[in-house]
Amino acid sequence: MDVKPEFGKVVIFGVGLIGGSFALALKAAEQVEEVVGFGRSLATLTQALDLGIIDRVGANAGQEVADADLVLIATPVGQMPEIMERIAPYLGPETVVTDGGSTKSDVATVARSAFGERIGQFVPAHPIAGAENSGAAAARADLYREKKVVLTPLSENPVLNVARVRSAWEWCGALIHELRPEEHDRIFAAVSHLPHLLSFALVHELALRENRDLLFSFAASGFRDFTRIAASHPEMWRDICLANRAALLEELDRYRSQLDELHDVLLRGDGAALEKTFDIARTARRDWAGNKA
Repeated sequence: MDVKPEFGKVVIFGVGLIGGSFALALKAAEQVEEVVGFGRSLATLTQALDLGIIDRVGANAGQEVADADLVLIATPVGQMPEIMERIAPYLGPETVVTDGGSTKSDVATVARSAFGERIGQFVPAHPIAGAENSGAAAARADLYREKKVVLTPLSENPVLNVARVRSAWEWCGALIHELRPEEHDRIFAAVSHLPHLLSFALVHELALRENRDLLFSFAASGFRDFTRIAASHPEMWRDICLANRAALLEELDRYRSQLDELHDVLLRGDGAALEKTFDIARTARRDWAGNKA
């Protein structure tokens, strides 16, 4: 006897890497009957349709979310308020909404404003997976397999709604964790948002030099590894940095202090202090990598 998929209709706003991979993973698990896509670009939506990511291109957001089981907002965080306000009046009583944004306190704030008394139907989430490439063509069904997804449930969320979002991500192969929104933002300012800011900054500074072509011609694996994330989506990372700027500024100040210390060490020619810094960093990096293996 055929087992009915857990989700009938899933509506996705943003059918690029994050939203597209979510759709493909649910389809691979045979846990969705229909995926309807919305986006800013008809070309992207057509590509997603051709790639089998979505089954239909949505025309009327209100009509589509009214009978949807699950809605995923997988756009840059700066676009989320408008989408939330547009769909809020039309949500079906059983529809659960979630997001894929990299910041959570700001998303929770705009969601409360947009959804009002229906805020319990919105469960914030952050998939910790990605790639330097973006767009529908970059989507793949295994993107979330064995990757962390952080849920930041709100006090208004019924247990069942949180469970439905958890189940969707588990069908994608993800490992689910829960954090408070503020805790999430502090953690990811340190281990995600700051590294992206630094990578963008280094490449930007080199790109503005007159001898940039010469410099880049000699760049090798070390430069490639450090700057891989500078190939990420500029609009998305603009929104993330601005949305989490308070926590990010704190982390940037900490990093500047570390750079000031290294500057002084180099001025003094203090090899012992320099080696100690490198040794602590290497040990921490190896421990982290070993725990992920």
